[in-house]
Amino acid sequence: MDSRSARKHQAILEAATTVFLSKGYSGTSMDDIAKLAAVSKQTVYKHFADKEKLFSEIVLATTDRIDGMIDLVAAIPADADGLEENLTRLAHQFLVALTQPQVLQLRRLIIANADTFPELGAAWYEQGFERVLVTLADTFRRLADDGLLRTDDAMLAAHHFSGLLLWIPVNKAMFHGSAQHTEEDLDRYATAGVRAFLAAHR
Repeated sequence: MDSRSARKHQAILEAATTVFLSKGYSGTSMDDIAKLAAVSKQTVYKHFADKEKLFSEIVLATTDRIDGMIDLVAAIPADADGLEENLTRLAHQFLVALTQPQVLQLRRLIIANADTFPELGAAWYEQGFERVLVTLADTFRRLADDGLLRTDDAMLAAHHFSGLLLWIPVNKAMFHGSAQHTEEDLDRYATAGVRAFLAAHR
């Protein structure tokens, strides 16, 4: 793809993301996307066969952003004295990444279309959040082997950890339609979530 074509491709993706998040899948037309991207509808179809393919690429492209989170999870040191501090730092970064307005909007959009595109929803979960959970479970297993955590089921512990952090802000966002938290809220969720997790697993 030459640089001019690549720029148009990116412009279409950005425009489509904006329109899908604003109007939903069924309310979005290729005309809307072409207009916002400042290209012809023919150009949009040249890059993407149909609206479903474009939607799919936008959804799955966001899973690439998970790589940084996976690196953070895998890097938790086996430090008994600093365990709570290290997990709290991770928890805060976890919360910041997963409660970004666009991430929450996309999550809502995928859930709204889960019956129409079940494979896409499953792929987004498996390639994104589930990869974080698997890495978190591996990390908790390593910490348990080092005697810092206590768990018979590392994957269940990973679900406990993420659930303690995300239950409040994500549910609020799903029902209220936008982020309903402040930076102070995220600090509180991270601190309280880690303390509850360690009370059960240390």
